[in-house]
Amino acid sequence: MAAPDVLLVMGVSGSGKSTVGALLASELGWKFYDADDYHPEENRTKMGKGIPLNDQDRIPWLCNLHDILLRDVASGQHVVLACSGLKKMYRDILIRGKDDTPLKSDGTGKDKQPAEVKLLVVHLNGSFEVISGRLLKRKGHFMPPELLQSQFDTLEPPSAPENFIQISVDKNLSEIIATIMDTLR
Repeated sequence: MAAPDVLLVMGVSGSGKSTVGALLASELGWKFYDADDYHPEENRTKMGKGIPLNDQDRIPWLCNLHDILLRDVASGQHVVLACSGLKKMYRDILIRGKDDTPLKSDGTGKDKQPAEVKLLVVHLNGSFEVISGRLLKRKGHFMPPELLQSQFDTLEPPSAPENFIQISVDKNLSEIIATIMDTLR
């Protein structure tokens, strides 16, 4: 695959997505987005009450993120996105948008394929115990630690044919960044 336009730094809450993503974007000179910043207020409220999000909550949010990625990539901007991306279906929406989105017409009467984003998935994975310990130390985030189990239950780790690398959260931050940078070379 050609170099990716977008790096998706994914994993359950507390895996280090925002920290790794922001550092990576800075290192690469790419734009950084934290998907949490784009959750509608209803999603934040629901999570704040300890209610896990379902597909109906997540899909409009993911479609919005896809549109943002598409806009930036179309303008030549490379992007690092920190987003849980727990299910393959969610990662597919980030790449292609929603299945029922009308195909773009190019004016020749032929439909063009839906626009895709070239994505490399960076899966930060770790044990429930390690990540739970991190979440308990985190302050000021709308995602309560009690929802972590629901994220592990929902998680579908990336697998072939997805374009991905998997990195353990047990590594230190500089090792994680170095591994990702080596993959991009």
